[in-house]
Amino acid sequence: MKQFLNSIYMALNNSNSILVQVIYIIATIVENYLLMTIFLTFLNLKPNKAKKIIYIILMSVISKLTSIFLSASINVIINYIAMLILIKTIFKINWLKSFVALFSSIFSFALLNTIIQKPYITILNINKEELTNIPQYRIFYLIILYLITYIICIILKHIKNAKFTLEVLDSIDRKTKLLLLLNLIVGFMTICIQLITTTFYIDIVPFIMTFFNFILLIVFLFLSIYSFTRMVKLANTRRDLQNAEEYNKSLEILYDKVKGFKHDFDNIISSLDGYIENNDISGLKTYFKEVKKDCKITNNLSILNPRIINNPGIYSLLNNKYFKATNAGIRFDIDFFLDLNNLPINIYKFSRILGILLDNAIEEAEKCKDKIVRISFRRENKNSRAIILIENTYSNKDVNVDDIFKKGVSGKENHSGIGLWEVRNYIKRSKNLDLYTSKNSEFFKQELAIYDIDNGNTTI
Repeated sequence: MKQFLNSIYMALNNSNSILVQVIYIIATIVENYLLMTIFLTFLNLKPNKAKKIIYIILMSVISKLTSIFLSASINVIINYIAMLILIKTIFKINWLKSFVALFSSIFSFALLNTIIQKPYITILNINKEELTNIPQYRIFYLIILYLITYIICIILKHIKNAKFTLEVLDSIDRKTKLLLLLNLIVGFMTICIQLITTTFYIDIVPFIMTFFNFILLIVFLFLSIYSFTRMVKLANTRRDLQNAEEYNKSLEILYDKVKGFKHDFDNIISSLDGYIENNDISGLKTYFKEVKKDCKITNNLSILNPRIINNPGIYSLLNNKYFKATNAGIRFDIDFFLDLNNLPINIYKFSRILGILLDNAIEEAEKCKDKIVRISFRRENKNSRAIILIENTYSNKDVNVDDIFKKGVSGKENHSGIGLWEVRNYIKRSKNLDLYTSKNSEFFKQELAIYDIDNGNTTI
């Protein structure tokens, strides 16, 4: 036993390439798990376990292969590029969000390395080569680094304000996204250089330089967060102003309609009285239907209100589709009884689904003699779900409700048929969405059901 313990002691305190490689493999898996936890927490993403396992395995294999075939200065950059691609493909987020995920995780690690490594080497009076090749020093260093990283992950999970919701990125305009992406790319390159410098010259650079490097990284972090916040606020303010202009447009039309009703009120009452006096029930019904149409238009305009449709993106979308339909001579009826702030779906994906379904409904209704599109938003507490029902008149009564969702199938000229195919694929991947398609002799119907989420599950 004494000899065995002595052998372990000697292995830990002397250069041992085999043990170092074992430590490297274990450390790679742990590090990839911690980096993944940081960006998932920061972006408030909740993928299933299978995606997490796939990411850790692939990233660990890539890290090992690059360490074998590439020099240390190059494999750091290649590893982070691979990390960026895997984040995008596995977790199904766009490039900007992928860069945010990459930046948030590697910046945290770069910062911790800068804080810990130089004091660790100085206190133990060792050099960088000894830290890398002697298992004892390497193990204790990694334990300290990973323990602090894990504590940061726990803190982030319990601080809601530290989480960066995806909807913030989805709501900003394209120009702002490009500027943010450029900022993140520059930050990514800066951190890569810092990591390479730390890796090769940590034992050469004086402690005071390391300290100033740490200060500069902190300053860069806060300036990046500040500029990012300012840009997002500016983009959201611009969007709110646009919504206000659209709302003013609706109010102006609504005012003209109410003014017209007020002006014609006596004439409307006189006409109703005439039908009643002559007991002309058939004529009264016909006349009253026309009055109801004008009342419905006024009701629709009053619903197009950002205080009722309480999400700026969805409000803007419905506003645009309403005026697109009315300009095409389509009667566009809206009923809204839903709180969008509590809708358990990614609002960007929801707006895309809604936009595709409404575009199809408007284009079909435009072909008909009776041009009608109806959309209703309601809550069914009994079934724990929200229902968005879109109905439209349609001309092709023989349309197959299953074929329209196939890739490449479209009844429109110069259209690829991708829209509804994308909608069906997204709904299939989601745990709490269903789309029911039906038709009758008058209306084609699309009913989107959004179920409440249980046990912390979420949509993709």
